Amino acid sequence: MTTRHILTFETYDDWDLVPMMADYTIYNLPHGAALETLPKEAFELVEAFAFKGHDTLGAQTMDAFPKLGMIANYGVGYDTIDVSYAASKGIKVSNTPDVLTDDVADLAVGMIIASSRDMTGAHMWVSSGNWAKNGAYPVQRKVSGKRVGIVGLGRIGRSVAERLQPFGCDLHYYSRSPKETHGWTYHADIVAMAAAVDILVLTLSGGPETAGIVGAEALDALGPEGLLVNTSRGTTINENALLNALEARTIRAAALDVFLNEPEIDPRFLALDNVLLQPHQSSGTIETRKIMGQLQRDNLAAYFAGKPLLTPVV
Repeated sequence: MTTRHILTFETYDDWDLVPMMADYTIYNLPHGAALETLPKEAFELVEAFAFKGHDTLGAQTMDAFPKLGMIANYGVGYDTIDVSYAASKGIKVSNTPDVLTDDVADLAVGMIIASSRDMTGAHMWVSSGNWAKNGAYPVQRKVSGKRVGIVGLGRIGRSVAERLQPFGCDLHYYSRSPKETHGWTYHADIVAMAAAVDILVLTLSGGPETAGIVGAEALDALGPEGLLVNTSRGTTINENALLNALEARTIRAAALDVFLNEPEIDPRFLALDNVLLQPHQSSGTIETRKIMGQLQRDNLAAYFAGKPLLTPVV
């Protein structure tokens, strides 16, 4: 049997790595490492990438591997891959859609509740002894009945909205065109929607088309009682405008799972008491990560068997 060689990016848990090691000869490129750190034979032998999406994968990296024919992405978003260039070179690309929808939607709603009730601050109030010394924690905001705007009504955005329906939330959404919904209000303009809601949730995909789609104008429209939640990509928000709004308290709070420069985020975030920070872990459950890894491996297996990819991007 022919030995297949793949390049993995970043680190994998044993439940993913052990099955891959059984099927392939593996070379690994740690996060942020230079290609030059790989052994020379890797460039001649590698036929596929098992990619995790946190590094940028462009023409220079692809061209360094003459036999490269497949990029199996671990995750639904593939904006860090130059898909157009891959397609021009006949390189197939797959992702892992659908399997992480529930987890991302769960975390988005969890962050809405945690931020609205300031659960982090309340925890620290108790653990620091302030409850005993200074009495009750300041009252916060409720979630039930709030006006919530979803930016991007794809699988994840719809799942967030459906989870919020039992809370009696007044649901709004921004999308390129109206969708079939349960009577949710459609907006063709993000700024107009931001002005109409209490909570703005970003669930759209990344890439050039959505870069900075929420900027200073939308944040101003959201207003001093507004909460912004982002589980999409850090690029979808003008991060400097968001930091300015949080520092000036022209919005009340933000809950963020994604940032522009991960994991080395802007230090201004660390000085704020009105932002909930998460380490890009919206799909970070054991159950979902195992399914994502299996789908990535299944796409690799399909490619090497000469079969259609299960979840092709190109």
